[in-house]
Amino acid sequence: MIHSLFIINSSGDVFMEKHWKSVISRSVCDYFFDEQRKVGNADDMPPVIATPHHYLISIHRCSMFFVAVCMTEVPPLFVIEFLHRVVDTFDDYFGECTESIIKENYVVVYELLDEMLDNGFPLATESNILKELIKPPNLLRTIANTVTGKSNVSSTLPSGQLSNVPWRRTGVKYTNNEAYFDVVEEVDAIIDKSGSTVFAEIQGYIDCCIKLSGMPDLTLSFMNPRLFDDVSFHPCVRFKRWESERILSFIPPDGNMRLMSYHIGSQSVVAIPIYVKHWLSFKDGRLDITVGPKQTIGRTVENVIVEIPMPKSVTNCGLICNQGKYSFDPVSRLLIWDIGRIDITKLPNLQGTIGYQGGTGSAIESKPTINVKFTINQMAVSGLKVNRLDMYGEKYKPFKGVKYITKAGKFQIRM
Repeated sequence: MIHSLFIINSSGDVFMEKHWKSVISRSVCDYFFDEQRKVGNADDMPPVIATPHHYLISIHRCSMFFVAVCMTEVPPLFVIEFLHRVVDTFDDYFGECTESIIKENYVVVYELLDEMLDNGFPLATESNILKELIKPPNLLRTIANTVTGKSNVSSTLPSGQLSNVPWRRTGVKYTNNEAYFDVVEEVDAIIDKSGSTVFAEIQGYIDCCIKLSGMPDLTLSFMNPRLFDDVSFHPCVRFKRWESERILSFIPPDGNMRLMSYHIGSQSVVAIPIYVKHWLSFKDGRLDITVGPKQTIGRTVENVIVEIPMPKSVTNCGLICNQGKYSFDPVSRLLIWDIGRIDITKLPNLQGTIGYQGGTGSAIESKPTINVKFTINQMAVSGLKVNRLDMYGEKYKPFKGVKYITKAGKFQIRM
């Protein structure tokens, strides 16, 4: 299955490698670098690269590439899912997954990879089981292990690994029993020059933080479950129950997890939460942009950032904004307007002059696209609502909470 793993930083350097079978030379990454030079954006890298003797399967997360090397044909999604599990495990163990964090914890990282893959095949990928096998690093444990010479790896097999629920460790106890759910929706949309919606869809997910004692059996129901066009679940979810009743029934892992991801592709359901009025004339060298809320049910639009990649002929911008601040990079030709929170009493406006060199022909031919980022708290743009959460198997009454967040995904406006 997977013979080797290479981790490549944003500078294109292989700073870590792990081999499960025979050692594969780093030179195999040259094929990856050749493809990388052909694409401008890291997210546009092809996930599968076929070479004369290997298959390179990669993901891009945390400004790093995780590249798995396989000698024979394998299901690519299987390997991609494993790579995502690796990143999620690092994130759970160390608080974040960055190049510096991985370098600081090389020993634990190699121990984790040894447990997660056995002879090239995924074995233990659940964070709860791994934490019983390999204790998460902390200063006190590191000092104690250094003094005593003890290993960080447990000598006994976790009891949960051989059970029907390997994702949950046994003997969990909490003083305060809590279950929190975050419903996060990202809006992908393309708006044309007139303000009409060309394309719109929602990519959503439900993240959980479960701190419940014992072995709780949870049931989560929605007010409007028929909204979903496509779904994917954590392995703990009983799929047959979802198919028959549209209810999430599961024994949760302990701690943080992604319970489900979903896709809503029906354009009639997707309410566009903001509008952008724009006027751009290269002939007059003028730019005027106004941003405002739309269909937000009174919620505040926050963390608003407007990005405009200008044509190469644009050399400078002399603009004034009544909210936030703007910057223009003359090298990358990227105009960024950081608005922050939208004040509805005085809508954000950016206007002024644009300087360009040569004729206006090239500028007019490549009219820019506005990219917008935003966040709206306590609102799910699809209208999705959690109905109730029930718990079985335990007698205590847990504290429950649900939070809704709407974000911009790939939100573009054509000028």
